[in-house]
Amino acid sequence: MDPVVFTKIARCVADASLDGSTEGEILACFGNALNEAGIPVTRAMLGADTLHPVLAGRIFIWHRDIPDVGLHEFGRSTTAEGDRKWRESPFYYLETSGESLFRFRLLGHNGDYPYPVLSELAQQGFTDYLVTMTRFGEKGVIGQLDSVYASWATTSDAGYTDAQLETLKALIPFAAAAVRGASVRRIADTLAETYLGRDAARRVLSGTIGRGDAERISAALWFSDLRGFTKLVDTVSPNLIVPLLNDYAGAAVSAIHAQGGEVLKFVGDGVLAIFRSNDHESASLRDACHAALLALRECRKNLREVRNRRANAGLPVTEMSVALHVGEALYGNFGGEDRLDFTVVGPAVNELSRISGLARSVEQPVIFSAAFRQAAGGLQEKAVSLGRYALRGVESPQELFTLDPILLRGV
Repeated sequence: MDPVVFTKIARCVADASLDGSTEGEILACFGNALNEAGIPVTRAMLGADTLHPVLAGRIFIWHRDIPDVGLHEFGRSTTAEGDRKWRESPFYYLETSGESLFRFRLLGHNGDYPYPVLSELAQQGFTDYLVTMTRFGEKGVIGQLDSVYASWATTSDAGYTDAQLETLKALIPFAAAAVRGASVRRIADTLAETYLGRDAARRVLSGTIGRGDAERISAALWFSDLRGFTKLVDTVSPNLIVPLLNDYAGAAVSAIHAQGGEVLKFVGDGVLAIFRSNDHESASLRDACHAALLALRECRKNLREVRNRRANAGLPVTEMSVALHVGEALYGNFGGEDRLDFTVVGPAVNELSRISGLARSVEQPVIFSAAFRQAAGGLQEKAVSLGRYALRGVESPQELFTLDPILLRGV
């Protein structure tokens, strides 16, 4: 191939990667550039494993005559049928054999096909099929992202010429490197969001990473934990504890996220979250409190489903207490020079911790401060006073509330 054309294709892929294009966009750029250069790729499939709490990997499918790139995401668990199909694919052959390339000329083939996919492609009019696996060096592996596997099928009457095939093989590493870059960016987003929370992840990845980088915010504050958890740990088989924590944390997290809240951290069996006010105006803070109350309702609904499901399966169950407060806090990076936490700190957060501790002694599933009651508005007739309590580190006794028992049954 003309070196100028070769360089043009490689540059197209590099520019797409540097521009922050997704894996699918890079594949489309590469496929279109190949065809413009006279390499007749009709359909290309590209896949890579990933580092994700739920997904095992992603597959992208580009077709020359279809504008949109298809995306298929597959989970960590596989069915027997899925495992069978994988073992009957040429990709499995490349992975287990250590080979990096498999080519099969479909045009004029007679007899059996070594892999079921080849028969399907032949029936669809494809004439030539190339499968590649681009492996990364040891230092380039991130989690399960250790290679990029791809297939390149054509409907050209003559299939691929030797020259076209050699050019394609020479260019594939450029595309694989670009795809790896896009996958690493996606992994960074996933890991940051998974371990920091959605908003904190966005802030950190946009550059808020300096020790002490923080802003003063006004927010409704949430802390939930499990009642009787210490006793459960002492009496239940250890292998049942983590699934229990996951089930109950999942009930809270999904409810908080559904109402725009941010889960900042897990403290043992506890969940710390905030519902940010857009400004310091009372109306905005009231909206944040209402979002917390809607999350409370959704959380209690989720908990009923969790308890019923676990009880029916003979698994241990427990209850959850939720404490709500409101106030100003510093939101940002705190910690040592080489180990930071992105969270909230301040007197209001300390008070929330003290309020949460009282939820156990007053045996209430929901407890909130007078400040939260006032900021939320409309809770006067729904709130039931629990009396005034001295909170450690707080100068004056604070009146605490719960929801009317009749209302609690509805949330």
